[in-house]
Amino acid sequence: MSNKTTKILSTILLAIPSLMVVFSGIMKLSGSEEVVTGLSKIGYGSLIGVLGAAELIFVALLWIPQTWKIGFFFLLSYLGGAAAIEVSGGKGAPALVFIALLWAGAYLKDNFMFVKGTVKQ
Repeated sequence: MSNKTTKILSTILLAIPSLMVVFSGIMKLSGSEEVVTGLSKIGYGSLIGVLGAAELIFVALLWIPQTWKIGFFFLLSYLGGAAAIEVSGGKGAPALVFIALLWAGAYLKDNFMFVKGTVKQ
């Protein structure tokens, strides 16, 4: 795979979960009735604004070249918590799909932090 193709594919794979998280953050910050009701039922009603702001900050960190790795790990952690809540609630876990997309996109972007013995150039 050419370098250009790899870069485009990694951008797409990182953009899909990023857009979902940005949309989720905006819905939380705007006080969407459906989101407020859903999060209040599971005990996070008082944290809706904090969660929305955190989502937007994590995505911003992912797309800033100097901070993309910390943004990647913050998003993984956040989505891992979301997946745990989804699974414990007896629902499917769509967050796991977004976690897989993040891993694949990050690997294509910079496999140095994933593959032992590689040399960063």
